[in-house]
Amino acid sequence: MHNKHSFFSASETSIATTSVPQPQAPLSAAAAAANPLDIEVSWACHLDEVREAQRLRHQIFAGEMGAQLQTSLEGHDVDGFDDYCEHLLVRQGQSKQVIGTYRLLTPAQALRAGRTYSDGEFDLSAIDALRPRMVELGRSCVHPDFRQGGVIMALWGALASFMLRNKLDVMMGCASIPMWHNGIVSGDAAASIWRQLRAKGQISQEYSVVPHLPLPLEQLNDQVDVEPPALIKGYLRVGTEVIGAPAWDPDFNTADLPMLMQLDRLPPRYRKHFLG
Repeated sequence: MHNKHSFFSASETSIATTSVPQPQAPLSAAAAAANPLDIEVSWACHLDEVREAQRLRHQIFAGEMGAQLQTSLEGHDVDGFDDYCEHLLVRQGQSKQVIGTYRLLTPAQALRAGRTYSDGEFDLSAIDALRPRMVELGRSCVHPDFRQGGVIMALWGALASFMLRNKLDVMMGCASIPMWHNGIVSGDAAASIWRQLRAKGQISQEYSVVPHLPLPLEQLNDQVDVEPPALIKGYLRVGTEVIGAPAWDPDFNTADLPMLMQLDRLPPRYRKHFLG
């Protein structure tokens, strides 16, 4: 993993207003295949860098997933939480184009924002005790030419380092199942995945959050059998817990599973890789 890190806590962040560059042309599969490990990781320090992440998010969420984004800037995914978040960027080494991003809301910034994004989807009172140590992850996406292990590992390595540096040890976020998952309507797919996770005992017994707009599981097709997406399987492998039933997000047209990771519960092999 080739990365350049610039770590800072929320209180140390200053996003300066600069000119916004013109959007770059989309990368081609051929460009991605040329050197898939030639990537760089950094944290956005200026508004133009945040805009790069927002353009990628718009491309994926609106263009690919069909989300109805309430945005203040055409061609960008912008919401009220962006100004409070740290923005993690993965760039293709040669073109410097942003090909992956995550945003992080730290406990201090969540207080300033008044809530987390997930508070809008779930009653999170069951995890209130964790909030002083908890980072909310969101708006994660990767350019379609680069959806392989290298980019994901780069993102997760940078996230783990950020957590250690800022003495935080809990990550919370949602795994979203799009409207169409393997050709199946998202509600049926999400219900199938939820039933499988519950049957395998992979739902947290310690924490249980409640969706504000629950997916009507009892009304959905119980004959559908959908394999959980690779991303959810990956989260579960590294010790992430599903902490509640899925919520329906009408703007993004997704079913969202709330998930929680505590760094002290990372399996040993992943602890060694991410935490050193």
